[in-house]
Amino acid sequence: MNRFITLTLALTALTVQAQTPGEIPFPDRVSCTSIMVGRKASTDGSVMTSHTCDGNYRTWMDIVPATNYDHDTTAVVVRGRMHTDHSRGARGMKEAGVVPQPGKTYSFLNTAYPCLNEKQLAIGETTITGRRELQNPNGLFMIEELERLALQRCTTAREAIRLMGDLVAEYGYGDSGECLTIADPKEVWQFEIFGEGPDSIGAVWAAVRIPDDHVGVSANIPRISTLNLKDKDNYMASANVYDVARRMGFWDGKEPFKFWKAYAGGNYFGEPKSFSVREYFLLNKMAPSLGLSYDAEELPISVKPDRQLSAADVMELLTETYEGTDFDMTRNLKVTRKNRDGSIDTITSPVANPWMGRDMMNLLNALDSTAVTNVRNVSVPQCAYSTVIQVRDWLPDAVGGVAWVAFDNPGQSPRVPVFAGTTDLPDSYKVDGQLRFDENAAVWPIRRANKLATVRWGDTRKDFEQARRHFVEKGFNELPYVEQRYAAILAEEGEEAAREFLTGYTSDFAGAAAQRWTELGNRVWSKFGRGF
Repeated sequence: MNRFITLTLALTALTVQAQTPGEIPFPDRVSCTSIMVGRKASTDGSVMTSHTCDGNYRTWMDIVPATNYDHDTTAVVVRGRMHTDHSRGARGMKEAGVVPQPGKTYSFLNTAYPCLNEKQLAIGETTITGRRELQNPNGLFMIEELERLALQRCTTAREAIRLMGDLVAEYGYGDSGECLTIADPKEVWQFEIFGEGPDSIGAVWAAVRIPDDHVGVSANIPRISTLNLKDKDNYMASANVYDVARRMGFWDGKEPFKFWKAYAGGNYFGEPKSFSVREYFLLNKMAPSLGLSYDAEELPISVKPDRQLSAADVMELLTETYEGTDFDMTRNLKVTRKNRDGSIDTITSPVANPWMGRDMMNLLNALDSTAVTNVRNVSVPQCAYSTVIQVRDWLPDAVGGVAWVAFDNPGQSPRVPVFAGTTDLPDSYKVDGQLRFDENAAVWPIRRANKLATVRWGDTRKDFEQARRHFVEKGFNELPYVEQRYAAILAEEGEEAAREFLTGYTSDFAGAAAQRWTELGNRVWSKFGRGF
């Protein structure tokens, strides 16, 4: 098996997108994307958030159970949680401090960036970095620990924002700039946070409610602009939001205050913008009638889509590689093909794929300097896992909240439903596959097939896209049955049995998806076994 994996990785070395800083500045190359959908902007009334965890993060995940505490105790806050190996316990983590523990905590889906609790509170994430002068490593909290405590203690997005704001005010924030996209069954908010500077361990933050009939996108760029803090229904911010910007010389107090301009100053290319290609492309795709311009200084933080979106639509948006547009990396990689009837077609080369690495791009551009442009796609091969989470207020919490989880590249991979009431995950989900190959890790049947398929994506694409969409359709076609069966078991046998049903359904679905991708990987080996 080790020789097999070595060969796989060697053959696909030219297809994996490089992560070397410089050509596209960190974190745009390796970091995350989140799409938010208000309840009136969705086809069924769901509120949605999402997250592509792009980069070298752990792939293992589990369900942390709810806990009751009979006496006063403390919760340990740690560093290094996102890069641990579940099978090796707490290795890689270190204690940063403690905070008081409440008498009760809620269960939650414990991904690298924790994402969904049993009360249908859901969180997506993207790193927005901001000005280096704002960082203070002496602050207690990294963003993933704020997410964890919010999911353990809160039931609504507003409550989560207030809690996180209180925690960083008292204990400090030690991370770079971060954005959380926080949803509950009623509404979704965009929350952006930075350190307060080297002389203070606090934080500065702002949050904006996405209107119910709007969609929003966060993709590693601070997006919050003007603040109307008199409108408490739609805006929140730290008490120091203006003072820190003025004190540190980021805002003169005279020109109109824009949060993104004060605390980021522009995007990663040095442009005075509040967006990059992903925000521009996705907002334009959801609301083409607005005719948004890439030449603008800023884009609206949210837009009303031309049509309502389903959760499946959001999944499809996260597969985007800009095909057929000026941002399409493969648009110039054309070859001619002679058909059996003698006619000639011009097609995209079978070896072209939107996830090729820098070595392949350099080789192609050496032959033709216009062959490939290096644009950061929404869907990237260095993704550890991704989630599309829908929360639904007309259903019981346990079945109303569902995180559709995919490992590896969202453009190639199946999604598995994990419900808010799921109490356990398959054993393979608890084995980390990011730092090393492990055939017992859930990510590897997916990753092996995906990486091999990109060697001749033109010849494998159809099979993979059909399989990926099959599991999307399967999941949504079966949702009504799952909801009805949960209700029936709940009425007849009680909550524990009903949650056991949800847990078993997730496990069976995950097993079917893993088996299909194992078969796809074997099929690719058979197809190309005598040479690529």
